[in-house]
Amino acid sequence: MAVPLNQAKAEFFRTLGHPVRIRVLELLQDGPLPVRDLLAEVDIEASNLSQQLAVLRRAGIVSATREGATVVYALSTPDVAELLVAARRILADLLAGQGELLAELRAEARR
Repeated sequence: MAVPLNQAKAEFFRTLGHPVRIRVLELLQDGPLPVRDLLAEVDIEASNLSQQLAVLRRAGIVSATREGATVVYALSTPDVAELLVAARRILADLLAGQGELLAELRAEARR
């Protein structure tokens, strides 16, 4: 039985729903990186990073290639980077709206 589209989308977004995974994807936006470089940028244990990379790999969001003893990760499609850009834009708009509301509340409190 096929998975309904809305369920597949929810699973995709759940996969993205971890701060370490988002950070890894942000780092990979500029191009492929070896695990050692990812580890230097993400403040977690190597085993935890490995688990998060495995989740992203199983979901098909990143790909891994071996170059000698080094494993290099890359975004599986440039669409992932575009999604992150769109998320930043949406978040900036939401936060700007909240900032305006906060300013109104502060102005009201001074009256």
